[in-house]
Amino acid sequence: MIPQIFLITPAIEDALAFRPQLEKVLSTQALAVVLLRFAGKSDAEVKGPATALRALVQDAGVAALIEAPQDARLVARLGLDGAQVSGVGEALSEALSSLKPDRIVGVAGVKSRHDAMEAGERDIDYLMFGEPRPDGSLPALAQTIERAEWWAGIFNVPCVAYAPDIEAVEPLTATGAEFVALGEWVFAAPDPAEVIAEARRRAKAAALARAEAS
Repeated sequence: MIPQIFLITPAIEDALAFRPQLEKVLSTQALAVVLLRFAGKSDAEVKGPATALRALVQDAGVAALIEAPQDARLVARLGLDGAQVSGVGEALSEALSSLKPDRIVGVAGVKSRHDAMEAGERDIDYLMFGEPRPDGSLPALAQTIERAEWWAGIFNVPCVAYAPDIEAVEPLTATGAEFVALGEWVFAAPDPAEVIAEARRRAKAAALARAEAS
C-alpha cells in the first residue's frame, strides 16, 4: 500500500500571499489532504483566510481541513471537509457532534497508547502520530515509527505518520501507515513542490519494497 501524502501548512498570516505557494504544491497532484493552519486563532480571524483558500484546495481534488475552531460548526459553514482536533477531551466531543457523519474529524496530540485507543473508539477518521508539539519540539522518530507500526498493524482507523524531514518518508511508509504527513519544513525549501514530489516517489519506492519483502 502506498501511503497518501498529507500536507500541514505553516501558520498562514496572509492568505493572498500564501496562495501562489499553495497553488504550486497542489499542482504536483501528489496530495490527498491539506491541513490549513492560520496565525489567527479566533473564528473571526480564521473565517476569511479559510474561505479564500478552501476552494483552491478542493478544486484540486484534495481534502481541505483546518485545526478545530472554537465553534466546530464553522467548518460546515465554510464548506471545509473537516477539522483536526488535539487530544481526546471536550473539543473532540464537540467536533464529533457537530461534524459527523458528513465531515472528517481527525485527532492529533495523543500522548500515550491509552489516549490513542480512547480516540480510536470514537467515530474519528484518522489518528496522527509524531507531529510537532505546541512548543515546536518533536518526538523521536523512532517513537513515531513504533507507534505508527503498532497502530497500523492492529486498528482500522487510518494512521497519519508525521515525517520531520524527507529522509523519514521511507521508514514511515514501512510502518504501513495510510498517510505520511509533511509539515511546514516543506515550505522552507527552495522548491516546495519538488519536495512533495520527491516524498511521493520515496513513498512509492518504499511501499514497493515492503510488498516485495512480504
